[in-house]
Amino acid sequence: MEPSYDLQLAALNKLREVAALTAIVGNKIYDRVPEKLSGGALVPDVASPYISFGPVTSAPVDADCIDGEEITFQIDVWSWGSGLAYGSVQARQIAGLVKKALHKADLDLSTNALVSIRHEMTRILRESDGVTNHAAIQFTATVETL
Repeated sequence: MEPSYDLQLAALNKLREVAALTAIVGNKIYDRVPEKLSGGALVPDVASPYISFGPVTSAPVDADCIDGEEITFQIDVWSWGSGLAYGSVQARQIAGLVKKALHKADLDLSTNALVSIRHEMTRILRESDGVTNHAAIQFTATVETL
């Protein structure tokens, strides 16, 4: 299995195991967010809050002892509405749970082997609509290809 996809599946499974996270987002963790046509453009067709997988980059690991890839990937949190979702509190809470679940996690990949995974940074943003809070959580993993 392609290493970045193998890693994404393992991360998805890990996030779905975190009760505190699923208590907030339910099963709304997506590779591609459901969409609908609105005003001639595709827009998300999902209620707040939710999580989606964002950009991924991959580079070969140049090491004598393993064949592998260094994979940097982003997980996005989206939140809007009233209460904790009005400001960035809800997005920050969800981002914290994602970070805690994946930073230095022991993930079981299907056909490859995880060497390490670490949280690199989290950015909290307000989208241009002035309403949507967005947390972008970036991780870097080293995966040995088998």
